[in-house]
Amino acid sequence: MTPNNFDIEKTKLTVGTHEVCPIPTGLFGLDGGAMFGTVPKVLWERSNPPDNKNRIPMEARALLLKSPGCNVLIDTGNGKDFVAKYGEKLGNKFAEMYAMEESGPSLLKSLATHGLKPEDVHHVILTHLHFDHAGGATTERDGKLVPTFPKAQYYVQKGNLETASHPNLREKASYYAANFQPLIDAGVLKVIDGPQEILPGISVLISNGHTQAQQVVKITDGKTTVLYCGDMVPTSSHVKIPWLMGYDLHPLTLMEEKQKHLSEAADQHWYLFFEHDPYCDAALIERSGHDFAVQKRFQL
Repeated sequence: MTPNNFDIEKTKLTVGTHEVCPIPTGLFGLDGGAMFGTVPKVLWERSNPPDNKNRIPMEARALLLKSPGCNVLIDTGNGKDFVAKYGEKLGNKFAEMYAMEESGPSLLKSLATHGLKPEDVHHVILTHLHFDHAGGATTERDGKLVPTFPKAQYYVQKGNLETASHPNLREKASYYAANFQPLIDAGVLKVIDGPQEILPGISVLISNGHTQAQQVVKITDGKTTVLYCGDMVPTSSHVKIPWLMGYDLHPLTLMEEKQKHLSEAADQHWYLFFEHDPYCDAALIERSGHDFAVQKRFQL
């Protein structure tokens, strides 16, 4: 249920030739305290009410940029085949711990609503390789883990791949080789280093606050701009600079990054696209003193 204080407007959004299409991959739950770090529960529970285990609902929302002859997917969600990919014990543990929704949308179901099959996706940009962002990048086929999108070029930052390959103890539970090694083996993972334009009008900015070398995706045609925030700003509640996750490795770095990028977003009227917000897809923001606030939320 959407909180009473959320006014959400339905709209359609295009950037250049791209139709901007939210791709929900399934709800799951995370501890509310972990999601809001040092923010008191009495504040965050107003906008993100928890269940009896203190978990708040989260979406794993990918983004499809659909245009004639070129379909670009940003992130891939959790993936629904945890048992097959990680083994029965770990797969069941994932489903229980994170309250994963068995029914409802999935990556491939959501793509199908736009008339697309896995082979119709040409590019997959992975913000980072945490399991809730890259879990749908690979799948089991004929007893072997392979790329989910057989004709796609995948993109990830060099620094993030290095972190995922040799994770620190803090992040070890979030990075799984099953989500990226099959891409390397198939020769479809393009490793890039630093901010750059990947495709015309589609570029990546680097954020090191949440994890090493997360790439935030900027889509623009010079008039309309969408920023796919990934875990830099996971939900619309997190547009406030000090509202950070307990999962973030470098909070002060992340606050500086948010200040920089959200200043541009507010001043230039960018749409922020939220990967984990269960209630809205995107928002416009505005300055609020020395901080930021949501101006308007959207369902695309």
